[in-house]
Amino acid sequence: MLYALLIYQAEEVTEAYGESEQDAVMAAHGQMQEKAKAKQQFVAATKLMPTSSATTLRGARDGIGVIDGPFAETKEHFGGFYLLDCANLDEAMDYARQLPHAVTGAIEIRPVAYNEVVMPDPETGIGAEQFETLT
Repeated sequence: MLYALLIYQAEEVTEAYGESEQDAVMAAHGQMQEKAKAKQQFVAATKLMPTSSATTLRGARDGIGVIDGPFAETKEHFGGFYLLDCANLDEAMDYARQLPHAVTGAIEIRPVAYNEVVMPDPETGIGAEQFETLT
């Protein structure tokens, strides 16, 4: 089953990292990624741009509103995610525990509702048009 590890961290913590702290965080990510890759469970990962670059759509009585920022009622910002193919929730939790954000922020672990990862076509950049849902 695919699991998303959604990384949340107070943005001021991330912004305050010195070079050695940033290097240590990236090393922890690299080690976890290598373990997942060695077991052929690594699917994707990315770091997101700062919250100042975000836009949020939120439903309202008169339609959909647009809000500057990532404000989804959390104190931490959503900084990035992993997509891992794990046998079960316990295995996904083991990977999440290896990331420093499990101590300094939060990592939400959520099963993915589709069993196929849709990636853009490398030649055209156009994504697949259909998803296969889990049954």
